[in-house]
Amino acid sequence: MESVCPEVDYQKFLAEGRLMIQRSRSSGRHVFYPRVAEPVTGARDLEWVEACGRGTVYSTTVVRQKAPTPSYNVALIDLDEGVRMISCVEGIEPDAVRIGMPVQARIVFRNDAPLLVFEPA
Repeated sequence: MESVCPEVDYQKFLAEGRLMIQRSRSSGRHVFYPRVAEPVTGARDLEWVEACGRGTVYSTTVVRQKAPTPSYNVALIDLDEGVRMISCVEGIEPDAVRIGMPVQARIVFRNDAPLLVFEPA
């Protein structure tokens, strides 16, 4: 799948239940957020590869809501492939998410749209 809008491709993969990220054929480096060229070299040889979905919490914060709306966490996740993405960790209390915590990606649907979240591994 190749188009001029990598974000659209990424969302299509998520809708299919697949976590795909890009990798430069020439450097072997993985890239996230989807783009048309590798940030370091400018190489336009990016290909889509399936990510393992394993990662580690790099940073986290809790967004506190006024009751009865529940609070939630926002986390930076380092995938095993070496890219960092922003998401949330579900399945535990927002305050229980810790830096260094191993997590696993999961694709959920909210408002009929695919969303990548993580849960404790």
